[in-house]
Amino acid sequence: MIYAYLRQLSDSNISEQQRSIISFSLTQGLNIDKEVIEYSRKNHLIEEREQFETFMHSLKEGNSLIIDNLSVLSSSAEELIKVINCILSRKINLYIVSSKILLNNETTIVEIFPLLNDLREAQKAKSNQIGRPKGSRSSSKFDVHQAQIIDLLKKGLNVSAIARELNVSRSSLKDYIGSRGIKEVVEGSWMEINQPQKISGVDTALLICPFEQEK
Repeated sequence: MIYAYLRQLSDSNISEQQRSIISFSLTQGLNIDKEVIEYSRKNHLIEEREQFETFMHSLKEGNSLIIDNLSVLSSSAEELIKVINCILSRKINLYIVSSKILLNNETTIVEIFPLLNDLREAQKAKSNQIGRPKGSRSSSKFDVHQAQIIDLLKKGLNVSAIARELNVSRSSLKDYIGSRGIKEVVEGSWMEINQPQKISGVDTALLICPFEQEK
């Protein structure tokens, strides 16, 4: 199985991640079986991302995981070491699109270290910025409805109909869908959608695509 893994945070764009992964998979001749999206309004610690851990442990030897960049897994270099060790020790292939690199059980720490160092430098530069980083987005009242919005769009409902369903302003909803690139994700997606599940200790967590569910 080949999985595409995307993570939605306030400063990320799912549709951009998706385009990068699709382009990369085509050039590498990789046929993606399932797309998984993790959504949260906050950058939680690994221990609080229960569904993420469940997904990691559901991967089997020989599976492949494609991500746009390492920060999709975690923004912490220390956490990334744990995640990468978990992936590689179980002989799972990890493709990183931004670095155009494949990590597997034959990869040495010498090859991984520069990637972690680049992440540390990027996080350091980001923390030194004044104000909101360019391209980042604030949270929205529509975030909690994102799964339902995607589901309704996939069913063919237009923005006006969805606005009536949610009892919200059509113009505000249209702006939200546009700013998050939701229509692009829906139109170019092969994902399945689970409605939000309440997870202890996690605020508004959503995982899209049941891992073992058959299409």
